[in-house]
Amino acid sequence: MSFGQGGPSWGPGGNHTPDWAALADESAARSRRKKWLMIGGGALATAAIGAIVATAVISTNNNGSTGSGKNASQLPGPADLPTDSAEPEPSFSTVAPPPPPDPKDYISDVKKDRAPISIDSFYPGKKLTMGDRVYAKGATHRTTNCAATTQGALGSILTSNGCDQVIRATYSSAGVAVTVGVAVFETEAQAKKAAQQASGGLASLSGAGVPTFCRGGSVCRRTANSYGRYAYFTIGGFTNGKNVTKADKSVFSVGDDLTNFTFRQIRHRGEVQASAAATAPAG
Repeated sequence: MSFGQGGPSWGPGGNHTPDWAALADESAARSRRKKWLMIGGGALATAAIGAIVATAVISTNNNGSTGSGKNASQLPGPADLPTDSAEPEPSFSTVAPPPPPDPKDYISDVKKDRAPISIDSFYPGKKLTMGDRVYAKGATHRTTNCAATTQGALGSILTSNGCDQVIRATYSSAGVAVTVGVAVFETEAQAKKAAQQASGGLASLSGAGVPTFCRGGSVCRRTANSYGRYAYFTIGGFTNGKNVTKADKSVFSVGDDLTNFTFRQIRHRGEVQASAAATAPAG
């Protein structure tokens, strides 16, 4: 067997046995070269990864962490952070707000009930509509001579309780007429006492298309009520002089409508003044 530069060879036609020792040495040499190549490649890869990580760290530092580059922003250390805020902290009052004014308080005493008093403030317009019922407005009257607006004992009762003035208005519908009157006092107690003591009645008010009614002894329906410092009365009957009985529902209906309307007007007077007081600036 002979060896050339490329390793062992066998002649043609020869039945030569290979040199196993030489072959083993050559295989071991190739394995060593391959191993060094792999180690070298791994070292290069590790070095490349390290370079990338280092670059990323440097880049992060330069973009706003703790670097000293032109674009870096310096964050304060824990000891430099403010401990107290300059902004005031919210506070909540433990005092409950006052309740809204009671409308009745403003129509129960002359010292609070300061709104103007007039015929139109109680009975505005030329007619009164209550639901589907419409009543024509007749004559109206206002006077400080309270007794002159009454019949029987009611005049002295109003005077003795300190009546300031009386406003009257008459409404009619289909042969029925009712006069309603509001007597004004300084206090609620005076008005309530006058209504409770009521005897006799309000004098009917004719004119403006309504003939004389509830005079000359004819039987008519009378009512008396009070709310706040106001006492209000009605007298109602037929314009033809017919006596009123309990079966005459039309007379009762007109009288009840005028009583309810008067109560609403007095209450509304208190509501308006209470609302104005609630929205008025403190001072």
